[in-house]
Amino acid sequence: MGVKQKTLTVLIGTTLAAGLTGPAFGSTAATGAHSPALVAAAPGSGTSVVEWNRELITILSDPKAQPSTVHPTRSFALLQAAEYDAVASVTRTDPAYLFSVPAPQGASADAAADQAAHDVLVALYPAERAGVDQQLSGQLSAIPDGPGKQAGTGVGAAVAGRLISLRSDDGSSVTPPPFSPGTAAGDYRPTPPDFPAPVFTNWGSVKPFVLTSGSQFRPTAPPAVGTAEYAAALNEVKSLGSKTSTTRTADQTAAANFWAAAPVWNVWNQVAQDLVTSQNTSLEQAVKVFARLDLSLADTAIAMYDAKYAYHVWRPVTAIRLGDTHYNPGIVGDPNWTPLLPTAPDPSYPGAHGALSQAAATTLAGFYGAQHQLTVTSKGVTRTFAGFQDAATEAWLSRIWSGQHTSLDNRAGQQLGTQVAEFVATHF
Repeated sequence: MGVKQKTLTVLIGTTLAAGLTGPAFGSTAATGAHSPALVAAAPGSGTSVVEWNRELITILSDPKAQPSTVHPTRSFALLQAAEYDAVASVTRTDPAYLFSVPAPQGASADAAADQAAHDVLVALYPAERAGVDQQLSGQLSAIPDGPGKQAGTGVGAAVAGRLISLRSDDGSSVTPPPFSPGTAAGDYRPTPPDFPAPVFTNWGSVKPFVLTSGSQFRPTAPPAVGTAEYAAALNEVKSLGSKTSTTRTADQTAAANFWAAAPVWNVWNQVAQDLVTSQNTSLEQAVKVFARLDLSLADTAIAMYDAKYAYHVWRPVTAIRLGDTHYNPGIVGDPNWTPLLPTAPDPSYPGAHGALSQAAATTLAGFYGAQHQLTVTSKGVTRTFAGFQDAATEAWLSRIWSGQHTSLDNRAGQQLGTQVAEFVATHF
């Protein structure tokens, strides 16, 4: 409830002036490319929500779409929160995430959602306006002209404008301070082969969407790198995660490549797209599914980076190559050890795939049930799972098989993702 109280304080002056009701919580494209055939959703269908989600993924396929210091999960959260509050403003069947705006009787919820999505994406990515405008035109063409359509677009525009304004000072645009690598055993330092600078060093300080702070669920400190527990976890990665491993199975190699092929938040949003589409989900339910999913992913990213830079634990490749410096008698160093896949440029603890996939799986299981069979597709490759947890577990295990993380990192990430998703579910 702390987030809500702070939000109320910020909004109280503008709420009366704008006529807002009181806030309440509710329960592979080329640069600049857009879908050649836009799908116009039938009124009341969740298809339009899927199409806007796809549009964002398309925009983000251009690495220059936004500053490299801004995490993409923020954009997903803004898009889906705007659509949700726009629909809730019209239907009044669910409490708002942040606020409602006045909606005349007969206002179109579909038009409200479409306009809100459009305005958020234009605000975030003004260079993409032509494609986003085209998307809006296609979606609105399926809605009969009239006062209801006009009123709905007004609601969507009002919600998007206020949400973008509210998040304009959330800390996401702050220039990260230079990172100073440590020199002690266990301290994170840039990794081979290119030794890139660490990323998102200040993201843990960004204002969360639902959590009270990025440190709210910070995991306890990991075992020291000189302990037997750490040696066992690292030796597992040394064996299974090596580029030349003889203990990793062919399927484990396939899984490692699968979960690294695309940003994991994209993969889970595409899982939600498939669920909403295959079940002919209504507009009201679709905005709820995507909002809860992407608010959970965004806050998990903030909490994850808070912990990563609180503990700044080195990556397995560093630990293994420095094993002969005798920081741990249970580790035999290998200065030439190379992971199956290049190491991500940030500290190891907690693991991102563990945290984000667990948050997504927990959220989607809350809507569809733990044992909902699903297929997950990434870059044209499909894997099948008996439930959301099975997919999430493989996602974080894949980071051991690719040489990125230890089981210590993964367990901490899994716990963090669960805690964030459960908190979001009970506060939204």
